Amino acid sequence: MPEKKLKFAVVCSSNMNRSMEAHRCMKKRKFDVKSYGTGAQVKLPGTAANRPNVYGFEWTYAAIHEQLKKKDKYLYTQNGVLGMLDRNKRIKERPEKFQDALEEFDLVVSLDERVYDQIIEDFLTKRAKSYRQVHVVNIDIEDNHEDATIGAFVVCELAKLAQETDDLDDDMDELIHEYEETTNRRIYHSVFFY
Repeated sequence: MPEKKLKFAVVCSSNMNRSMEAHRCMKKRKFDVKSYGTGAQVKLPGTAANRPNVYGFEWTYAAIHEQLKKKDKYLYTQNGVLGMLDRNKRIKERPEKFQDALEEFDLVVSLDERVYDQIIEDFLTKRAKSYRQVHVVNIDIEDNHEDATIGAFVVCELAKLAQETDDLDDDMDELIHEYEETTNRRIYHSVFFY
């Protein structure tokens, strides 16, 4: 196994469900990981599909939890949102926006194709400074509790394979090809520079 510990970012739209479950799973396995969202706002299920609860990224998970508990404790317990927020606040204080991140990563894992496009757009609009290479991949994971849990294991397996390579830059294409064949999942891959 290589001596260098890779730095990972996992990204979904709101930094609430998929990225936080992957963050939890990877942190438990001792990966160096951060999680982010790319959306303009944080959105959570509301009383109807067309009435989401919307927050800014400055809200803490604890404050969102308290507000939703006051709104309708039964509904938000039944739909799993309060449990999800409990998990999140044990991992970090608040959701974070990928476009504002200053840290440089070896591998950024997007969990939604639309998010992948936003990450690519962010790299294309920023001027390279350190010229450190970063791999950006997308693994589509449905945004529900069950798929987020399964998806977290998929992301952890990819991270394990990436961490075990002797040279991520040289081995990434082969790693993705093999992983796509064994998991029957399509993975998009791009390379950018910080």
